[in-house]
Amino acid sequence: MPLPTVSFNPQASLETEAAFDWYHERSPQAAYAFLYELDHAITRIREAPEAWPLYGNLCRRYIFPRFPFQIIYRIVDNTIQVVAVAHGRRRPGYWKERVKE
Repeated sequence: MPLPTVSFNPQASLETEAAFDWYHERSPQAAYAFLYELDHAITRIREAPEAWPLYGNLCRRYIFPRFPFQIIYRIVDNTIQVVAVAHGRRRPGYWKERVKE
């Protein structure tokens, strides 16, 4: 079976941009390290989407090793739907409204 495609919820894309901008204001090197970590996470998720634990009823969660962020995603058909790129210490569960059964 081919690797799944990846789609980002528009709000997850905005969260990624906001995190990048925040890091970039403080350190461009940190900002690009954040993007590298995100890219690495997406690659790992695509290779084994069910390897990460369930988070709620419909989603899974990948926690970044170096940054306080997590990717909340779900698997639909052969697509990884990134629901949120969430800060691990802010507003837990805010993204749940984005998940429709």
